[in-house]
Amino acid sequence: MGDLIVVLNAGSSSLKFTVYVDQGEKPGVLYDGQFEGILTEPRFKVKDSAGQVAAEKKWPPGKPLGHEGAVEALFAWGRDVLSSTDRIVAMGHRVVHGGLEYTRPTVVNAHILGDLERFVPLAPLHQPHNLAAIRIIAKRNPAIPQVACFDTSFHTTIPAVAQAFALPRKFTEQGVRRYGFHGLSYEYIASVLPGYDAKAAEGRTIVAHLGNGASLCAMKGLKSVACTLGFTAVEGLMMGTRCGALDPGVMLYLMDECGMDARAIEKLIYQESGLLGVSGISSDMRTLLTSPDPRAAEAVELFVYRITRELGSLAAALGGLDAIVFTAGIGENSAPIRKRVCRSAEWLGLQFDEKANEAGGPCISREGSRLKAWVIPTDEELMIALHTRQALSGKAG
Repeated sequence: MGDLIVVLNAGSSSLKFTVYVDQGEKPGVLYDGQFEGILTEPRFKVKDSAGQVAAEKKWPPGKPLGHEGAVEALFAWGRDVLSSTDRIVAMGHRVVHGGLEYTRPTVVNAHILGDLERFVPLAPLHQPHNLAAIRIIAKRNPAIPQVACFDTSFHTTIPAVAQAFALPRKFTEQGVRRYGFHGLSYEYIASVLPGYDAKAAEGRTIVAHLGNGASLCAMKGLKSVACTLGFTAVEGLMMGTRCGALDPGVMLYLMDECGMDARAIEKLIYQESGLLGVSGISSDMRTLLTSPDPRAAEAVELFVYRITRELGSLAAALGGLDAIVFTAGIGENSAPIRKRVCRSAEWLGLQFDEKANEAGGPCISREGSRLKAWVIPTDEELMIALHTRQALSGKAG
């Protein structure tokens, strides 16, 4: 088939991958799959370009693969299905944090990999696993170029005033500022929005990336000007297991009155809060929406309320609003959540189309609505594939 680009997104217990054929203007998907439960009960599933299951495998409980084992299993699968004429020309990785230094896709070497370790404290749920995958492949297949694509890069256009915390300048100079995340998703939406709504693309849009991780991004002329995620990927909206915005005084209270140290608080705000913490049931919105437990309803209500609050804040930052875009797992698939958010945004001039929403859009506002609402599927993997190709050709930017 030819030259292949493999895109990897390594999580704490998962390894998602997409195999692209590097052809023409837009790389074509050859396979798409993931390893789940790699630390407990590993499961592997891959689909072909037609969406048909091409391979499945389960490992016995108590036989963890870890990231290294998952990478080895991925290459073993590749040897079985790829032809002798196929050649992996590069591997592209989602890396959550690039700090101030790494603002565009970068071909990774040992020095850069070590440098990116500095940002682990800023993205402890993601950065260690993103880098682990790069390190494992470098050790196993050092001849394959690897490209890091950063979730922070898209937000480098945010004005300095919107990046700043009201702290002494010495901390700002050390890099304590709002970076913004989910940038690969937002970048994709920005790239396709003109095809949906030319006015919104030229004007003021808020994109709602709603999934297990959730955030809003304010765009003006397709450029990021503000994001609810900030110094770390735990600020802003309530998420699956992350608390979102929290009064810093709560941290002091937890330390002084509850005897919690930094690591205990880190676990609390990243892994035990959000939808899971409030409901005490699940971090999965689908489960909560069908649960009769009042705690589930309270968690959903708080999720929508926080979106509503931040929506107003970002609309003010933009000086008005032309469109809202829903994307990511919840944003693309949960009609009830979209309905509740859109109803709360009627004051902004949104006339909601319930039938269109139930049908999945793409436009879920009525004809003549001053504020448009859209459902647009994101494609972070395609952005990584495109950036990887550009970085290798020396055209990244």
